[in-house]
Amino acid sequence: PLAEFVKLAGLLLSSVAAWYLGCLFAALVPKDRVQVPIVNFQGIVKKPVLKAPVPKRQKCDHWSPCLPGHYAYRILSGGGTGKLARICFEDDLCVINSTDHSEEMMTFIKNAPKGSLLLMVTHDDGSTRLKDGAKKLVEELGSKEIRNIKFRSSWAFIGAKGFKLPDDIQKEKINHSDKNNRYRGWPAEIQIEGCIPRNLI
Repeated sequence: PLAEFVKLAGLLLSSVAAWYLGCLFAALVPKDRVQVPIVNFQGIVKKPVLKAPVPKRQKCDHWSPCLPGHYAYRILSGGGTGKLARICFEDDLCVINSTDHSEEMMTFIKNAPKGSLLLMVTHDDGSTRLKDGAKKLVEELGSKEIRNIKFRSSWAFIGAKGFKLPDDIQKEKINHSDKNNRYRGWPAEIQIEGCIPRNLI
């Protein structure tokens, strides 16, 4: 019992002495010299956010770039009355806004030199406004659908004069009008796109 009393008394005495020394130290040290470290817990908790890099835009808005030594193309027929037909070749864009190109088309095809790529598209009615002579010339360029164009059909085509295009590229597409579709008798927009080796021309 005596030993335990001595231990308890020593503990109390040590506690009082530590408290007294702490108060004395606080009274003697100037307040402007006491610096309390500030911990930025927000910076510790916040995790870094990884952002995916912005994808690089490709020619004619392709998802992936054409291989070196290839031409990029995309042909869009337009949709309804608001979206006009467009042809893009190597990032040069041509917007089609005309109602009758039949005669111009025949002259252009006849005068185009061998080794020419010819990109064509219809918007509105190519069934009656495109004359038989023009359809025949397009057929000679390799079109399989030019005779199947109906009232307000959407049609896109890429042909070659004087050489043959690779079999694995998309050359032609057609879509017929439907009175029940979203454009009320106008066909939905169609498109063809691809890459053509430059050494073919």
